[in-house]
Amino acid sequence: MSTEAHAAEGATGYIIHHLTPLHFGEGFWTLHLDTLFFSALLGGLFVWFFKTAAEKATAGVPGLVQNFAEMLIEFVDTQVKDSFHGHSKLIAPLALTIFCWVFLWNFMDLFPVDIFPLIGSLMGLDYLRVVPSTDLNATFAMSISVFFLIIFYSIKIKGPWGFAKELMFQPFGPWLLPFNLLLKLVEEIAKPISLALRLFGNLYAGELIFILIALLPWYLQPVLSFPWAIFHILIITLQAFIFMVLTIVYLSMAHEDH
Repeated sequence: MSTEAHAAEGATGYIIHHLTPLHFGEGFWTLHLDTLFFSALLGGLFVWFFKTAAEKATAGVPGLVQNFAEMLIEFVDTQVKDSFHGHSKLIAPLALTIFCWVFLWNFMDLFPVDIFPLIGSLMGLDYLRVVPSTDLNATFAMSISVFFLIIFYSIKIKGPWGFAKELMFQPFGPWLLPFNLLLKLVEEIAKPISLALRLFGNLYAGELIFILIALLPWYLQPVLSFPWAIFHILIITLQAFIFMVLTIVYLSMAHEDH
């Protein structure tokens, strides 16, 4: 969007425009089409990269793609070995997928804020948000998926009665059953909420800062945007790492059979 467009609609309109998703439908059934599209696109990019690395893998001198893929796998494998104390073939691939996918979501925040909305406007789209992790629908979808896995493994490892006893009798024994149940329910429900809101809050704030920088005079934008982008690289990596590690820890707790 040009400087003239900024002046025409005002700073508030510019910010609202950049933070409004391309949506279809109303109410609960509203679909954020841009979030779905870019999530699927980045997920496909993740699958394509590791598929390419696997097809070109060699026992000899590895190439750049193989080196990078092996580095990511070893990094995630180390985190799983350090934090997960059960036995599961799912956890390591799940952790790798979450880390890479969330990182790619977050990385979209480093593109100049006006590039993709401009492309969208040329295609006749009124709105276009390209950072899925700034959409609560995306972060909650990811965290609720992890929550369902936590419940599934808690029941699978402990058994239905064992899981029920954990909810009702810990930490204060059977005499305080209602209080135990309330505490455990709050503890379990807090897991997906904290996962989703932490990722959303950090990336939403980062995107908003980029938008505010874009509203400044052109000669100040490079001075402020470059240092913030360098700092933001740390933020997007850290948030992907935290989401992955907490997922591993929660699933490790679900595998503990008391």
